[in-house]
Amino acid sequence: MACMAFESARTFSPSIRNAAGSGAVGLIQFMPTTARWLGTTTENLELLSAVSQLYYVGKYFEPYAPRIHSLSDMYMAILLPKYIGQPDDAVLFFDGVAYRQNAGLDTDKDGKVTKREAAAKVAAMLNSGLQPGNVAVYEGWL
Repeated sequence: MACMAFESARTFSPSIRNAAGSGAVGLIQFMPTTARWLGTTTENLELLSAVSQLYYVGKYFEPYAPRIHSLSDMYMAILLPKYIGQPDDAVLFFDGVAYRQNAGLDTDKDGKVTKREAAAKVAAMLNSGLQPGNVAVYEGWL
């Protein structure tokens, strides 16, 4: 849930689009190529209810599930699957377009984004969601 909260800007909307214009959509920001791999399209995914889109979220995670052992691994399955199981100090982005698109994750502003830094915002979402009285229900889930 924390990953979906982060990826959907806390909306849990199946139709939310990536603000940077990548073409990604939905609960875990499915890229067009990922949608095709799952046998669908981003256009179809954005028309689904949140509950219906969970089918594709589950299908997406199936091949990664045996290797996911932490929240940071879970987020890496979404962001950069090759970093699942890597140490939290592994550098994900340090240069070029990929860094610029993810510079907001560079919490210490040292010009590189580590797995720990990338997962920190998801961990903050988890911690926020676990606070007493901070339970919100997205009406589309009902």
